[in-house]
Amino acid sequence: MKPVVEIRQLTKVYNNSRGVHEVNMTVQQGDIYGFFGPNGAGKTTVMKIITGLSKAQHGEVKLFGYDISTQYEQAMAKVGVLIETAEAYTYMSGRRNLELAVRFYPGIGGERIDEVLELVGLTPYQHEKAAGYSLGMKQRLGLAMALLSKPELLILDEPTNGLDIEGMVQMREIIMRLAREERITFLISSHLIHEMELMCNRIGILHQGRLVRETLVAELVQSGVTLEQAYLREIDSVRNVRKEEAPHA
Repeated sequence: MKPVVEIRQLTKVYNNSRGVHEVNMTVQQGDIYGFFGPNGAGKTTVMKIITGLSKAQHGEVKLFGYDISTQYEQAMAKVGVLIETAEAYTYMSGRRNLELAVRFYPGIGGERIDEVLELVGLTPYQHEKAAGYSLGMKQRLGLAMALLSKPELLILDEPTNGLDIEGMVQMREIIMRLAREERITFLISSHLIHEMELMCNRIGILHQGRLVRETLVAELVQSGVTLEQAYLREIDSVRNVRKEEAPHA
């Protein structure tokens, strides 16, 4: 079975020296892969490169075996994306927003709109203007838009960011149900450790632009280590290595 996402030696450095450095990661079919790290670690940069919204200086990204730099349309054909804030026309209803979005997908129409509204729990609110939606409802509307094309991979950047506890629980339950019932593979970024531990089966820890560990959540649980403990251990290890490598006076 080929990996859904393959990233090798991915590097992009900005003028302020921040960015990502030689990132290697793999997302397998069926994964809910948690891409975890603090704000500013480089998660959104990686996701923008994966989806073609930004260009890497070095490295390779393949989706479903297709290289995004040379086979972009084939690579993105089965991908749904929600990066940063979910945007909607607030003066339109939730359903009308989806009707506009669905025009980008030939052969997909009203039936699919009904399906995605049901999948994200917005059917009762579909005719209300998006201006009246809570932040959680707007996030679910953005997720519905990402689902219109019947994707096999969903890339979600901080989908629970800014949500209250109820909103986070609802989003988590939707993602887990879609993975289970719709067989969708997920790549999800977050800086919320608890959410990642509850939702994901695999974790990639990003620190200062470098992927310092990939692991199965089940392996952490079996070893009696929480994700928080694993993260702190990895960061301490990185810091110790850098101290040893630093030139001595």
